[in-house]
Amino acid sequence: MKDRTAIVGIGQTAFGKGLADSELSLACQAISAAIDDASLTPGEVDGLSMFSMEEGREVEVARNVGLGDITYFSEVGYGGGAGCGVVGHAAMAVATGQCNVAVAWRARKRASKTSRPWSQVPGRIAGHWQWSRPFGVVRPVDEIAMLTRRYMHEFGATRDHLANVAIASRKHANRNPLATMYDKKLSREQYMEGRWISEPLCLFDNCLETDGALAVVITSAERARDLAQPPAFIHAFAQSIPQQHQVMTNYFCDDPLIGPAYACASRLWERSDIKPADVPVAQLYDAFSPLIPLSLEGYGFCERGEGAAFTENGALEWPNGRLPTNTSGGGMSEAYVHGFNLVLEGVRQCRGTSTSQVEGAENCLVTSGEGVPTSALLLRA
Repeated sequence: MKDRTAIVGIGQTAFGKGLADSELSLACQAISAAIDDASLTPGEVDGLSMFSMEEGREVEVARNVGLGDITYFSEVGYGGGAGCGVVGHAAMAVATGQCNVAVAWRARKRASKTSRPWSQVPGRIAGHWQWSRPFGVVRPVDEIAMLTRRYMHEFGATRDHLANVAIASRKHANRNPLATMYDKKLSREQYMEGRWISEPLCLFDNCLETDGALAVVITSAERARDLAQPPAFIHAFAQSIPQQHQVMTNYFCDDPLIGPAYACASRLWERSDIKPADVPVAQLYDAFSPLIPLSLEGYGFCERGEGAAFTENGALEWPNGRLPTNTSGGGMSEAYVHGFNLVLEGVRQCRGTSTSQVEGAENCLVTSGEGVPTSALLLRA
């Protein structure tokens, strides 16, 4: 499927906390905006790809947006691991003729505490979670904090390295008027004074809590060249559930710090003409700051154990960093909608329209959740 399909439309709602619209309404708004951006009509859409967490919304979306006969639909699970997955599934459907125009999206109402998957933790101690949740490792932040301590112990990473990630994302958000943290700067001193959420992770190591929705439109490369927007070709796509993997609590395997990124990256680069050294900008899933060093290692930008040091000297910052990362602000400073905003920012980099546009960005790596069954995309201008 290399370069056979392209993202030709992007759309999103405003981001916020406690937005009045329903999750379905937000989804329909973002999808309609993406279709308009592509200069297509709703009736031309015949494929749908969505996160399983939206629970069978295909029929409602198709009816409310006024889509055509749907000849392909799929759902991808595991929350933040699904962002690139739903795009990849849609691209495979278009490339194999299952549909002609597909939409992939994520809508989320995060403000309600009951909407969060760990809100009813007393009833969620089956399977491997029985070995962590009863002992206080209850939330995703607690699970990642454990892995972070292990990483710090083995490789000498410090809170300053985590601060490098948070500060870079915030600087990018400060240039993005649509970002939640657009007008809120973050200094290293403020980072170090942030309250603990789960040591060694403080407030600024965590993603935002966001209501909102985003969507993309995918069609064939041939058709994409005749549409209104510059196409972002889907050059390569991969998913992975590595051997011995446990979701989030990857503690009970030979090496807890070898996460899903490694297996996903192996397949992604194998299918690609582009290699890590050729990538000028990346959108790396950032529900928590330590996921960035782990992803830098897993996707081959540095050797194992070198991800923390990679972040030094403004390496992740626009415009002069060696790999500007999460250039819209990412999940930590733009919005957290299970990483789908990273896909849209990847498209903007390929179009040349990012608020932190990397000069000569002919391609962009986009990744999904590290710590869960995951997925990744290589987009090409």
